[in-house]
Amino acid sequence: MNVSAIEATGNVTFIWLAVAIPLVTAGLLLLLGKSANKWGHWLAILASTGSLVVGVMAALELLGSDTSQRIQNYTLYEWIPGSDLNVEMGMRVDPLSITFVLLVTFVGTLIHIFSVSYMEKDADRRRFFAYLNLFVAAMLILVLGNSYLVLFLGWEGVGLASYLLIGFWNQVPENATAGKKAFIMNRVGDMGLLLAMMIMFASFGTLSFDGAAAASPNASEGILTAIGLFLLVGAAGKSAQFPLQAWLGDAMAGPTPVSALIHAATMVTAGVYLMVRSGFIYDGAPNAQLVVAIVGVITLIFGAIVGAAKDDMKKVLAASTMSQIGYMMLAAGLGPIGAAFAIFHLVTHGFFKAGMFLGAGSVMHAMDDEVDMRKFGGLWKHMKITWVTFGLGYLAIIGFPFLSGFYSKDYIIEAAFVGEGWQPWVFGTATLLVAGLTAFYMSRLFFMVFHGKPRWSKEGPNSKRPHESPALMTIPMIIIAIGSVGLGFFLDAGDRFVTFLEPVTGEMAHHDPVIPVPVIIGLTLSLVAIGVAVAYLMYVRRDVPAQAPAANVLVTAARNDLHQDTINESLFMRPGQWLTRGVDGTDRGVIDGLVMAIARATGSVGRSVGKIQNGYARSYAGVMTLGVVIVIALALVARI
Repeated sequence: MNVSAIEATGNVTFIWLAVAIPLVTAGLLLLLGKSANKWGHWLAILASTGSLVVGVMAALELLGSDTSQRIQNYTLYEWIPGSDLNVEMGMRVDPLSITFVLLVTFVGTLIHIFSVSYMEKDADRRRFFAYLNLFVAAMLILVLGNSYLVLFLGWEGVGLASYLLIGFWNQVPENATAGKKAFIMNRVGDMGLLLAMMIMFASFGTLSFDGAAAASPNASEGILTAIGLFLLVGAAGKSAQFPLQAWLGDAMAGPTPVSALIHAATMVTAGVYLMVRSGFIYDGAPNAQLVVAIVGVITLIFGAIVGAAKDDMKKVLAASTMSQIGYMMLAAGLGPIGAAFAIFHLVTHGFFKAGMFLGAGSVMHAMDDEVDMRKFGGLWKHMKITWVTFGLGYLAIIGFPFLSGFYSKDYIIEAAFVGEGWQPWVFGTATLLVAGLTAFYMSRLFFMVFHGKPRWSKEGPNSKRPHESPALMTIPMIIIAIGSVGLGFFLDAGDRFVTFLEPVTGEMAHHDPVIPVPVIIGLTLSLVAIGVAVAYLMYVRRDVPAQAPAANVLVTAARNDLHQDTINESLFMRPGQWLTRGVDGTDRGVIDGLVMAIARATGSVGRSVGKIQNGYARSYAGVMTLGVVIVIALALVARI
């Protein structure tokens, strides 16, 4: 379905307020300083809620419009005027962007509320909330921009906000290092996006979505492939996809609400958004589209393996995000048959992953910031609300029947089995196996934290007194848990969500998988059941050792993130250091040496000439006589 953009009308013209309110509030909280400590967090919550209200008004306006009216552009002002490059600061409100606006503002507001109690004792709580507002504003710019350049403005804003929040407790060196690692690895991805934009402008003469979409059918497949691959590099950096995934686990150094915001509604979802938004590029570049799918498959396997070996509760959730985003990237790489399912899973994942991260924060709040799952056990008796809400998110992510993840992830698995040749068998089999592995490692997490025998000390100086979190933390968890349960069914009923996205993703033609759908569903549920059963036998029926047992090479590698840091260090950092040292040596030995040699020679000549200036008249007369002789000699030679 091809729908042309129209000028915005009605409530859509106020969409700029969704960005402006949290952006201005972030600036105010930073400028006001300590004077806003007592009430700054409430102002930040009010700002996020205001953005949500604006988003809901725009969404209702869009839903009330005819399908042909559901892509609207609103120009704020001329940002970069020029003869060749003319860029408007404009916003694009369509089913894709408004979906992200609602997800970011709704989940973001609940995370803001949760953070009031979670960060209550932090002296810099006001600054933390300023950064949260900045994060929300940057993500909204990213998804609402009507051109790649405006998108890039939000893209960089999200990178800055993530750096500030991941390293928020930068008095701890490891936290500061984690923030820098995320920032640098994202800059690598950003170079890919910049190169894609350069090629796009050179080929299309524009960076607007409408202009690029109109020009892309006339471009060669080689140009579109280059653009598609560089866009993928940008998406891989932002969404922690292979091979730029190493920063995500370290990003857990930030406060837990930051992890919830990054993983559920903002940063890591940006890469999926970029892939789906750029669908018109990949329609003409099948090879680049295939690479997107392959990267998604590699990452979903990578994340699941790492998640199955970690003992750090937050790092297990981070690995699961990496894997689930891999599902979404795979779906985006399947083209029109998977793009809508990628966004469907992104939305449901936003709820159940936010719920589990907030649940992890609740556990940490009750257990003196402990994250080692081997030091938990039996917490369900003491934290029943956290247990239920976390448990519903856990059931949703493993695809328990009729919860949100069951609808969204199973559609991706079915779409992976569509196609010809080797692709459906490789992609489909990978998604099935990872579904079973996801059930295992998420069950492992749930059982080790909430079930089995308590492994925390009840006596002595290190004793723990687990307790339920206050209402400002549990209420957001309950609301998000409701989404984990019913959102998938609501969006799937009558194919309403997929139909809603059609003006952007295109009308989905019917495709039959190489395996009948009932068989795929049966295989998926069987593997999920096996994964849960194995985890139950290992971590409920048996005692969990206080220390991680000795492991084989594969498990050791998984515990060390499959040595991704070592590989990056060996392939990129060390050669980069050697190259830098070599360039520095060349600069010092050759370039500086040549400059200094010229300087020394000039000085020597100057000193030699200076000896003539000795103040004796006879010396000057001798020089003059020599000069006259040379002039006469030259004249005689010339005459001859």
